[in-house]
Amino acid sequence: MKNSFLLLIFLVFGLNAFAQEARPLQQYQLIGQGSVKTKNYYLLSLIKHDPAVIRLLENDAVLADIAVKRNAAINASLTACKDYICFTQNLKFTDEQIKTVGERLAALYSPLNALGKLVKTQLIPSGTHVLYEKLAPRQLLVKAWEIEAAGINQVIGVYAEGKKPNYPTIDSISFNVHSKGYTTQMFNAVATLYDETRNSKLFFQAPLTAALIFLDINERTDAANDEPMAATVNKAAVEKAKTVDWNKYKYSVILVPGAGPGESGMALSAEGMLRCRLGANRYFEGLAPFIMTSGGRVHPFKTKFCEADEMKKYLIESLHVPASAIIVEPQARHTTTNIRNGVRLMYHYGFPFGKPAITCTDKSQSEYIEKTMAERCMKELGYMPYKLGKRLSDTEQEFYPLIESLQINPLEPLDP
Repeated sequence: MKNSFLLLIFLVFGLNAFAQEARPLQQYQLIGQGSVKTKNYYLLSLIKHDPAVIRLLENDAVLADIAVKRNAAINASLTACKDYICFTQNLKFTDEQIKTVGERLAALYSPLNALGKLVKTQLIPSGTHVLYEKLAPRQLLVKAWEIEAAGINQVIGVYAEGKKPNYPTIDSISFNVHSKGYTTQMFNAVATLYDETRNSKLFFQAPLTAALIFLDINERTDAANDEPMAATVNKAAVEKAKTVDWNKYKYSVILVPGAGPGESGMALSAEGMLRCRLGANRYFEGLAPFIMTSGGRVHPFKTKFCEADEMKKYLIESLHVPASAIIVEPQARHTTTNIRNGVRLMYHYGFPFGKPAITCTDKSQSEYIEKTMAERCMKELGYMPYKLGKRLSDTEQEFYPLIESLQINPLEPLDP
């Protein structure tokens, strides 16, 4: 009896200790092929991929009640609602629901069950909530839920209700919510949502689907630009990275941030071309085996041109850089995420993570990265995605990648 008791103590505390020591793994393969859903809501995406966890959550009376009541409220809204705000109120999580779900997830979590296994073998190794890796796994799970729920509410608020995003000039809703036809459009969207989710017993299915629908009809699927990148636009570079002798190079990559044109119909700005030329010069000098072009579909509002893709074309067609030496990062919308997203690709593509890289851009942006951007990173991201190294010139700055870059930010759904 004594030995059995000691074995039980070892299993419980040993597994907890193992889970707490678990860290992001560079060889971990993210699920979902870079979809908008997985980029923004990785915990919820993992749950959707795990039948055992789904059963556990659906069989919980409290969580099931939330799903049933929400589905009933959405159905009732199709006859009762006369304005768009009435519709959206049934789609978002309330503060009380977020709190209740967090408590239920904490209660259901065990290192020995399917939810515990998901946290230990998927969520923590993914690094998508790496800022909370020092928390106990149960607490990390709750924190991940709270962040992703807040992100869903943010999407519905901006892309259904017309609230201002952090960057209104480039990221706002595509529709006039005060137009005569908008309530009808909202009815159609909610009717479609209900048709897709009415039989689901998952407590988050309807709000999650709502967020994805509103991003879709607003043409705001920027988080999935060019995905799956490793199998398409970056395939040649990813294959090349497997054979690179990194010791031959001082830096792992030359990161060239985009400069979006301000004019509609213009594919690449003059500033973008000049930045590419600087990056190509450093590449041909042999500083690094790769150039990374970074920037999404940003300027002007809802442009169809992607900065990273257009810079890659220019590097190949005009500057004769080999396609296999170019990595595109086509999702960043700001200088902060040029570097953060670039670090993520370096990590997932197997680059030596302790090796420095360089930014290569015009003098003013390079000075901004060195002197000002840290404050903006802390304000907007909540962490530093890099550590600065030496300044090499007016246009080149060393930086070292940091693991914190893996943390997702669902509150910025176009560039999470």
